[in-house]
Amino acid sequence: MFNGGTELGALEKALSLAPPADLIVRLVVPAAVVETRLRQRIEREPPAERIFEADLSVNMRSIGVFESINDLLTTSGREIISVDNVDRQSTFKSICYVEKQIISALLRTDRPAAEKQREFPNLPIGVPASATAPPRNKDMGSRLAWASIFALLIYIGGAGLTSLAQLAIARLIGPRNYGIYSYVLAWTSVLAYLATLGFNVSLLRFVPAYRANGRLDLARGVIRFALQRSLIAATLFGMIGAASVLLFSDHKQSGLETSIMLGMVAVPLITAYALGATLVRAFGGVVSALLPERIVRDGLLLVLVALLAKSGLRTVDAPSVTLAVVVSSAFTVGLVFITARKFEPPGLRQAKPTYASREWWFAVPPLMLITGLDVFVSRAGVLVLGWTDHIREAGIFALALNIAMLVGLSRIAVATMFSPTAADLYARGDRNGLQQLFARATLLSAGGAVVVAIPMMVIAEPFLRFFGEGYAAGAPIARVLILGYVFVALCGPQQNLLTMTGNEWAAATTMIAGAVANIIACAAGVAIYGPIGAAVGVALALSIWSVAMAVYIGKRLKIMPGLVFALLSIRPSAIDAHQWNWFLRASK
Repeated sequence: MFNGGTELGALEKALSLAPPADLIVRLVVPAAVVETRLRQRIEREPPAERIFEADLSVNMRSIGVFESINDLLTTSGREIISVDNVDRQSTFKSICYVEKQIISALLRTDRPAAEKQREFPNLPIGVPASATAPPRNKDMGSRLAWASIFALLIYIGGAGLTSLAQLAIARLIGPRNYGIYSYVLAWTSVLAYLATLGFNVSLLRFVPAYRANGRLDLARGVIRFALQRSLIAATLFGMIGAASVLLFSDHKQSGLETSIMLGMVAVPLITAYALGATLVRAFGGVVSALLPERIVRDGLLLVLVALLAKSGLRTVDAPSVTLAVVVSSAFTVGLVFITARKFEPPGLRQAKPTYASREWWFAVPPLMLITGLDVFVSRAGVLVLGWTDHIREAGIFALALNIAMLVGLSRIAVATMFSPTAADLYARGDRNGLQQLFARATLLSAGGAVVVAIPMMVIAEPFLRFFGEGYAAGAPIARVLILGYVFVALCGPQQNLLTMTGNEWAAATTMIAGAVANIIACAAGVAIYGPIGAAVGVALALSIWSVAMAVYIGKRLKIMPGLVFALLSIRPSAIDAHQWNWFLRASK
């Protein structure tokens, strides 16, 4: 509809494949009214949504498609009911007329009218249901849009609170203890999100689909299946990690060992609240799901650490901070599942669970890899430094990484708005629209990253020195990592583009390649240059990963890099002349 594909032959073939309808209703609205309504809708949209809205002229051109469909249906002899929707009065009359036609069609079937009335006792004959129906909330779309923006603000606020908590902890416990804490937290996060088995993503697809089809038995089945398998996996991961410490540790670093043991306790807790938050989102509580996970968890951690420091009951070190992580995670688990119970759809708990294990297991490998490796890639430098016994350097690197990751917030924010629209355009086969959307998202991602990166590059050293003289050595590390994350932002939300277009395995494969490159580059960098070498390795791996995704997207989806398309769009004629540029020529 939006890509100009209005060839009559294609439309005729599509209509011939569709089952014949018992009743065809055509809503007739004058073009002037449509244009006015479109303008009003665009004006009421939030700025963030308006960026991804199709142009008015593009929307208006789609009217011709409906005219072509009407002509084809009329030619084929199908009966069409035309109704008006100019104002409230005409809309009400149209609804009444259509309902009468539907009732007449029902009464003309083989079964007698009395049987129909017994089957549909509440079906009024001759009286339209719309006469007694409550008026539709016209502001629903607007409220939904603002709810999405509010959820996005909570996500960004939560990321900021996470950074604040990490920075405060770094200042309180010093480089070495912060290195221990960061190393343990990295392993804990990787194991916990691997243990979700990808259900923190797939539940968002399965549960709403089963609810929409009235299959609460399958919805309850997949929830129980996901929770049982994931928590078993998380418990096993935690036990294996704890056993490894007991069996293979040299017992010379008691602070590290104690922190790892506490971190392994936190693994099933983190898995549990990740799945619980997913359930809340699947039940429709998007904002309510973000609050416990993004705000309460890190806010409580910050409060606990502050109270511990102020009370003076014990030294604030890596084990005590890790214990605070366990406590805040346990509290978050309880809050998340209480919230999930609140949003639970009626009848779900009473439904007898039905299992489609093969379908659910099939979705596990790619999503598990994407989820786990996404966490792993961002923490590879800390893991390599900690594994090679550079604990103090791991703390400095972790603080520099937390600063550098602020640059990536723009990409995360844009991806949140980009994903649903991209999925919709791909489902409609609108490659041109998807290309334009991706270019806009890339520009926003890149612009936000550059705006944050420039001042952070300048103030990196004095900012790090604020947390202690030991952290000042991390300024070069922060600058290198910032450059790496800027490069990722310049490439746009590529991973979301792959996932939303059904290329989960491609996203997982590129992440595996990125993780392997990250480990190799970090290990080589640490061996040669120390922590700054790890930073160079991470930045290089991020760049290789981004380029690999861009190449795949160009070959598979025929989508140009967003910045390339944006630059070519400055001269519209250049797009047609250079559509198959060097980047896409490799796909031929």
